[in-house]
Amino acid sequence: MKRLILTRHAKSSWDDPMTPDHDRPLNDRGKAAAADLGQWLASRDYIPGEVLCSDALRTRKTFSGIAPALPGAPVLELKPALYHAGPDVMMAVLRHATAEVVMMIGHNPGISEFAARLVARTPASPEFHRYPTGATLVADFDVEDWGQVGFGQGVVVDFVVPREIVA
Repeated sequence: MKRLILTRHAKSSWDDPMTPDHDRPLNDRGKAAAADLGQWLASRDYIPGEVLCSDALRTRKTFSGIAPALPGAPVLELKPALYHAGPDVMMAVLRHATAEVVMMIGHNPGISEFAARLVARTPASPEFHRYPTGATLVADFDVEDWGQVGFGQGVVVDFVVPREIVA
């Protein structure tokens, strides 16, 4: 059994219109949401052993906000291919994962399509197909190796958006 935690980066800042997209930081709401997500993950024992993260600043800062709540230190792997990746690229990256529980942090629109294609049955949440900032899906796969994962195989364990987390 393998578990994927699929997270869209938290809310980013548009304060400086001259900042390149790749270098946009999180805004204050995004920083708070990332910390809340970390607490939510830890409280449910959704603890990744490996984190596959886009190399954009907002995805890295999302993980930096989540990480303090997680016990241990998951291996962080920055993956430039995940920057604005589509579902096929995201699947290719995931198939090289090695941990039992993997977190992937990416961007829309690719991450919402990836999430929808991954699972056999989508969660009832009206937010799932929109996959707003900070949205996080937890899905299990009945495979021995990440290389065996395919679309439509995931079983939804949980889904949350930051504003639904009650601190």
